[in-house]
Amino acid sequence: MQRIRLRYTKRGRLRFTSHRDFQRAFERALRRAEVPMAYSAGFTPHPKVSYANAAPTGTGSEAEYLEIALTQARDPEKLRILLDESMPTGLDIIDAVEARTSGLADRLTASVWELRLDGVDPADAERAVAAFTAAESVEVQRKTKNGIRTFDARSAVVQLETHGPQPDAGVGSTGAAGAAPLAGPTDQPCAILRLVVRHVTPAVRPDDVLSGLRAVADLAPPVPAAVTRLAQGLFDEETGTVTDPLAPDREAAEAPTTAAAAAKAPA
Repeated sequence: MQRIRLRYTKRGRLRFTSHRDFQRAFERALRRAEVPMAYSAGFTPHPKVSYANAAPTGTGSEAEYLEIALTQARDPEKLRILLDESMPTGLDIIDAVEARTSGLADRLTASVWELRLDGVDPADAERAVAAFTAAESVEVQRKTKNGIRTFDARSAVVQLETHGPQPDAGVGSTGAAGAAPLAGPTDQPCAILRLVVRHVTPAVRPDDVLSGLRAVADLAPPVPAAVTRLAQGLFDEETGTVTDPLAPDREAAEAPTTAAAAAKAPA
């Protein structure tokens, strides 16, 4: 059995797809691409696909991850191309590696989010961010199936910064180099927030941070924020960055090649 780890996106209008919508589309793509999937046992066998920390419905993402189990070995890049061709535009398979290490889900400990606040002056957003980051705790409420839950939205936030709108700029070093340029009206104020948040329990989502900004500084965008996950992975305490969770698998794949080359080198 071979395990392949994939990174995929939710772009444009496809950000409104639910996790179940994606599952159905992905399983159809597996059949179209004739991927030799491993199946579970029991009365209702299903493809062995493991999803990790999916983004909420309505948010875009450049960094969603899943793992599939195969009964026959396949080249990860060729498999990625076949699956990407079988998926709807916007649900794009952008990376694939063979799983050579354990604990992918354990390496998804933080996310980088970008929040576009149309109609919000950057100076107002900066004052709200300063008030939020200066607070020791910011209590917010979220409606759950068990009723209203109150929790602290501040403790999970590692970094929160404001940026000016850059409609034609690339994403840069956040892990979303292939992201589409920001879309939306440019003749009105617009603030861009960059948020790094740890994955804790209960989970602190971008809308919780927006609720916190409203609570501490009365910041209320006139239209819903456009939210995109730019990266997720292991949070590096020394550099303050979120690292690529597939990097250990790539390094493990390169190690045998490096060792073989060293063995062939003349003494």
